[in-house]
Amino acid sequence: MLQFEVKAESRSAQGKGASRRLRRDGMVPGILYGSAKEALPIMVSHAELAHQLEKEAFFSHILTLHLGGKSERVVLKDLQRHPFRPHIVHVDFQRIAEDKELTMRVPIHFLNEDRCVGVRTGGGVINHITTEVEVSCLPKDLPEFIAVDLAEINVGVTLHLSDLKLPTGVTIYALKHGGDASLPVVSVHIPRAVEVEEVPAVTAEAAAAATTADAAKPAEGAVAADKDKDKDKDKDKDKEKDKDKPKDKAKDKDKKG
Repeated sequence: MLQFEVKAESRSAQGKGASRRLRRDGMVPGILYGSAKEALPIMVSHAELAHQLEKEAFFSHILTLHLGGKSERVVLKDLQRHPFRPHIVHVDFQRIAEDKELTMRVPIHFLNEDRCVGVRTGGGVINHITTEVEVSCLPKDLPEFIAVDLAEINVGVTLHLSDLKLPTGVTIYALKHGGDASLPVVSVHIPRAVEVEEVPAVTAEAAAAATTADAAKPAEGAVAADKDKDKDKDKDKDKEKDKDKPKDKAKDKDKKG
């Protein structure tokens, strides 16, 4: 089992200005409270805390906090981050009592997804609806995660909060306080088919007819052009005849004279 240790220091200066100065110096302001003891303002190294937070188990484990030469068992109860910078703004640690239940959020681990019957043989996809759950238990029973085996889950099946298999001594906080046991956790379903617009196939006969029609268009144009040329020639002949008519009339007058 993993063991996490946190080195903390007491801080006397409080307020927004003091907290900003701490952050500039690479420290994270925080608070230590619980177990019927006085709440203490503390500070921890930003670099060390950020390194610990890279491990998922840090969020759901009992931690050992070293402060002023003493050690206390605590859990990470709250964490505030900067809205867009990779900075931790504030941290809260809660003391634990070995004989009192605590409430913690623990991650859900989905096992055997690659062997899921609904995916391998049914063509389904897995939908993770809930990825963590709040549990109540004694500190000694606190699980690192809740395991959900998906190997035998078929298409159309949904697992709910009430279907989760919990370790001995662990209960789901919501169900313990009258919550909805039918809240979904994970499901396997058939993905929606993508609708593709059908394009009518062009038959070979239709394609050949279209090719013939296209080939005929230039020929028709050529015939029309020849007809236009013949009309122009006829017009020219008519004009020449009209020009010759006055000459013929003049010749007739000379003969009569």
